[in-house]
Amino acid sequence: MKVGIAGCNGRVGSLLIEELRSGEWDEQGLILAGGSSRNISGNNHDYFITDNEEELFKRSDVVIDFTRPEGTINHARLAKEHKTSLIVGTTGLSAQDEEHLKDAARHVPIVYAANMSVGVNILLALVEQAAKRLKDDWDIEIFETHHKHKVDAPSGTAIALGKAAAAGRGNNLDDLADYARHGHTGAREKGKIGFTAARGGDVVGEHNVMFLSEGERLELGHKATNRSLFAKGALRAAIWIKDKEPGLYSMRDVLDI
Repeated sequence: MKVGIAGCNGRVGSLLIEELRSGEWDEQGLILAGGSSRNISGNNHDYFITDNEEELFKRSDVVIDFTRPEGTINHARLAKEHKTSLIVGTTGLSAQDEEHLKDAARHVPIVYAANMSVGVNILLALVEQAAKRLKDDWDIEIFETHHKHKVDAPSGTAIALGKAAAAGRGNNLDDLADYARHGHTGAREKGKIGFTAARGGDVVGEHNVMFLSEGERLELGHKATNRSLFAKGALRAAIWIKDKEPGLYSMRDVLDI
């Protein structure tokens, strides 16, 4: 499979380029088709790179996208037009943005995940199971910490954890989420899922989910110490998506959990 990297000069994009050029993925049939970037002036890369994203989609079997929401929406359109599979790790997508992905997924297979790490997706499954078994007399609080350059909050992974907890209780996160507390808020409302976000330094990503009841507390968490795990997870998804039918898939589908 020829793999294109959208935003190849970005934090994760550059790691994906390194992974594909390392030779580690050759035996699994992945080769680098090239990359796209908004700014290629002074380009001295020895692989195909373009600021015309359509050219990348034309020469790729699958494109991996860790960019911004506005870029991802365009990539979904190009994937649909050129029948190119798409792996999306972009965070901060709105409900309307996700509708664009769903539309494109009627024509091509798309894997969309707020976090591509194996550990985080195991955590999602554990949180859903815990929420299912611990009824709403257990309060749920989600804490996340990321580097100071992250532009969205709560993180996409924190929201995914909230969705998993809400699903475990047979509900939608929109009905349960409490994203902000300030001033005289009154007592905590039963059944709500609270979020706290911290930003600072170079933290790759930390997520903790607390289930709190009278007299006891259960904590489930994950710490990422290297961004390469996101790249490896995305490439694992690229292998999995080959020959899949059109549809919108998650990393839990990829990992069969």
